[in-house]
Amino acid sequence: MNNSDLIKSAVIARQKSYSPYSGFSVGAALLCADGTVITGCNIENSAFSPTVCAERTAFFKAVSDGKRDFVKIAVVGGKSELEIPDYHCPPCGVCRQVMKEFCKPDFEIIMAKTPDDYKSMKLSELLPASFDKREV
Repeated sequence: MNNSDLIKSAVIARQKSYSPYSGFSVGAALLCADGTVITGCNIENSAFSPTVCAERTAFFKAVSDGKRDFVKIAVVGGKSELEIPDYHCPPCGVCRQVMKEFCKPDFEIIMAKTPDDYKSMKLSELLPASFDKREV
């Protein structure tokens, strides 16, 4: 799957965001090695700590479906009132750590505004000094 198609899936997932408190909606589309695409959106809660990011929603759905081999993820996020976000939204630190748990250092993270306007980085670039299961 090309980056543009994956980003389009993330844009659609973003439309399902439940973000009444922050007004910041995020969608993610996770490409599994078998070609399956798992999407997620951020889901907020008035107690705040139960809130979950779009990226983790996608990963947890994939893992609960037995997926363990991932290629890349597209993330689209910004103020809910903006159809096209005003910047390339990176994953938060917690999401980066979840990615570290399940992905190789060359896992691709695509931060997009639109299918044609995006930046791409490897997990090792976004989380250079990280804690992983080898240290437990």
